[in-house]
Amino acid sequence: MANKAVVLGTNYYIGLSIIRTLGYEGVETIAVDYTDKDLYGSKSKYLGSHIMAPDFKKHRKEYLEKLIEIGMSEKEKPVLFPSADPYAEFVDENLEVLKKYYLIPMEDQGLWTKVMKKETLNQMARENGVLVPETIMPDEENLYERVNAELGYPCIVKPTDSPAFVSVFRRKIFYCQNEEELKTALQKANEEGLEVFVQRIIPGFDDHMYTFDYYVDRSGKVTHWMTCRKLRQFPINFGASVYTEQVHVPELAEIGIPFVEKIGYRGFGEIEFKKDSETGKFYLIEINTRTTSLNELLYRAGINFTYVAYRDMIGKPLEPKAVEWSTGLVFQYLFEDVLAIRDYIREGQLTLGGVIKSLFRKKVPAVWSINDPGPGFNYVSTVMGKIMKKVFR
Repeated sequence: MANKAVVLGTNYYIGLSIIRTLGYEGVETIAVDYTDKDLYGSKSKYLGSHIMAPDFKKHRKEYLEKLIEIGMSEKEKPVLFPSADPYAEFVDENLEVLKKYYLIPMEDQGLWTKVMKKETLNQMARENGVLVPETIMPDEENLYERVNAELGYPCIVKPTDSPAFVSVFRRKIFYCQNEEELKTALQKANEEGLEVFVQRIIPGFDDHMYTFDYYVDRSGKVTHWMTCRKLRQFPINFGASVYTEQVHVPELAEIGIPFVEKIGYRGFGEIEFKKDSETGKFYLIEINTRTTSLNELLYRAGINFTYVAYRDMIGKPLEPKAVEWSTGLVFQYLFEDVLAIRDYIREGQLTLGGVIKSLFRKKVPAVWSINDPGPGFNYVSTVMGKIMKKVFR
């Protein structure tokens, strides 16, 4: 195919899954990284070429210039795939410039960032009748009295800008069991200049977390979708998927499709919902605007979302499709799942017997592939190297 795909970031398995799922269909990929070139995602046999660029976090102008240079060097516009939230924010920030050199689904500059930021996402959700957890801003009057009366403890402090928060604190939220912990959390965020809000915790274990994965084509219609349910995440209770099953939940599409079409969304997205264990209602938690960590699972379950996006962008869209059944497939990121299992058992949230029983499922690994073993071997070598350094230092 004439149009190539440019993948931003191969230091994590999301970038690897983009390369693989496009490679399965014969699409040539170019990976762009700013760190050490010895990254496991770049070891895939499906990768066409690997280009190093300036650090986009420190040298944004130079990074943009490098992307323009790469786009200009191609005869046909490449399709651009950010593999992580900071890349998606960068693309959104420079959307009008980058669209001159790349095929990018989003039309409305700033919308990706708006849905990534919790405050603006919650506002859009409420305006469209979608449930979100009750929230109080730190600058509102009688904050602590209201938290105690309206939200209760424990509660959580969440950032409006998740990538910036995670880069500082290496966690997605602050969990507060009382007023003193809430005051400490707000102080920490304030010292770092990060905007946060206080939110009620929707009751329910981690297996009450669901995803609605979808693609909105250039005409603004959802053409492809399926749903999944988290079984374990890391860090536990407020982390990322490490053991997740594909399961059909039609209510998520009934909520998600009209919402994303109404707000003018374009491209791939993933809405995370939590089901209230007491009422059975689904609450919107966040939207991922880049390829999901579950990408390989979605492919195995029946939809190659990266290829759907690619074909839509080059003007040769695939037929619409929804996976309206449960396949029984389970995604597993083994390294972090082991850590999660340890913590769940320590906290008494899961039993060893229950965990062992859950493992007898047909699994989709995050990194390992018998047909593309290079990344897996490189990943194991890197992890073992880090472990040995800790042991002998």
